[in-house]
Amino acid sequence: MKKIHEKMLKVFESKILVGILYGIGIVIVLTLIFSMGVSVGFHKASFGRAWGDNYERNFGMMPGRQGFGKDNFPNSHGAIGKIIKIELPTIIVQDKDNTEKVILIKSDTKIQKMKADIQTTDLSMNDFIVVIGSPDSQGQIEAKFIRVMPLGMPVSGTPIIK
Repeated sequence: MKKIHEKMLKVFESKILVGILYGIGIVIVLTLIFSMGVSVGFHKASFGRAWGDNYERNFGMMPGRQGFGKDNFPNSHGAIGKIIKIELPTIIVQDKDNTEKVILIKSDTKIQKMKADIQTTDLSMNDFIVVIGSPDSQGQIEAKFIRVMPLGMPVSGTPIIK
């Protein structure tokens, strides 16, 4: 019994076993990182497809080639731009890449102007806003947070749309 115990200690102290365990750990971590990347890409592509499939319903016109971002998909988790149409509970924002985004405002959406909380009825045409939310299956963005930016204060790298 003592010999078996000594042999097992030698196996667990060996550099080969430690190397194999490190290798397995690295493979597991790399697999998790890869699967997260696939999940994010799938989510972004699904929003782009839903946005295109529902373009006519959302905007009342035939879909045309819209200017997407650098990767040919619209930003699915928010918008930065001016309000061009208000039909509560939705608003349409002309995003910084000149795409129109339908923003769905829900009862739990937090809306702020500077540090003050405001209501949906306080939003007005041409307000410059930043929206953070999540995409839905209709190609709309369900807003979690909306901030109305002061006029003349662009968001970094974003031109003010007049």
